[in-house]
Amino acid sequence: MPSSRYDSNLVFLFLLLLSPFSSITQRALFSALIRHHRSRLSSIYHICFASIPTSIAKMIEVPKAERLTDMFSLKGKVVVVTGASGPSGIGLEAARGCAEMGATVVVTAFSRVEGAQKNAEALAKEYGVKTGAYQCDIRSWEAVKGFVDKVIADFGQIDVFIANSGRTADAGIIDSTAEEWDQIIQSDLSGTAYCAKAVGEHFRKRGTGSLIITASMSGHIANFPQEQTSYNVAKAGCIHMAKSLANEWRDFARVNSVSPGYIDTGLSDFIDKKTQDLWRSMIPMGRNGAPKELRGAYVYLASDASTYTTGADIVVDGGYTTR
Repeated sequence: MPSSRYDSNLVFLFLLLLSPFSSITQRALFSALIRHHRSRLSSIYHICFASIPTSIAKMIEVPKAERLTDMFSLKGKVVVVTGASGPSGIGLEAARGCAEMGATVVVTAFSRVEGAQKNAEALAKEYGVKTGAYQCDIRSWEAVKGFVDKVIADFGQIDVFIANSGRTADAGIIDSTAEEWDQIIQSDLSGTAYCAKAVGEHFRKRGTGSLIITASMSGHIANFPQEQTSYNVAKAGCIHMAKSLANEWRDFARVNSVSPGYIDTGLSDFIDKKTQDLWRSMIPMGRNGAPKELRGAYVYLASDASTYTTGADIVVDGGYTTR
């Protein structure tokens, strides 16, 4: 910092000169003073501005493509989707949408490895793209880091990472155990953070990337009548994680989230029919969503059609959260 009050006054004059609120007369006077004290101001300039990170000048560029079909194309990109091992579901549809747009698609499973392999083979056959299937327990940092490193070694890069794996809660905080709370938070929140950290290092090295987090409308509301505080808390954390990382990674990658509403994935089949009928009565569109109705949101965020979209949360809930 300046070593004297004299230097402090010069700093004030220098910054005032740069101010857009200075009048022409004031600027002329300040310029004369600055010319007189040029040598001192040279060192003051470095004190004031040399410490500003050079990364401030970096930015995610405007896509070169002009046609919308080209912007949405994912040819040449490697997309990872966690939690895409079931015969249906959000993860599988996100993977399907990316494969349809030409991406190389890698899917993961925790326990249903055969299901992930089957889905990968089906996508490769249907869309003529390269695919891969891996086992990964996202609750373990070591497992996630090893998985990401393996995908990079096998495919050369990761362009898009869809952190979709997670689980639901079936009881409130009083009627569940502390261990059950930990399991939901570890799977839905910490596991997502591990994925972000592992792929984020790769994105920073490459200077590009897109992280998409599957959150939930439950991150915006307190669901009724089912009690699932742990799940709501985890998904609210995912939404804010995406916003925070969008700022943290602003120089090299985009981060967004998708918040599905009630989607017919099978995960809520344990809920009684009366409760599910009550859900539907509160949805303005009057029905649950189909997993395929989420494809477009994931493809948009994965593609160059969304290069100016970061820190966003796309809610796909049939209007539920509007009430």
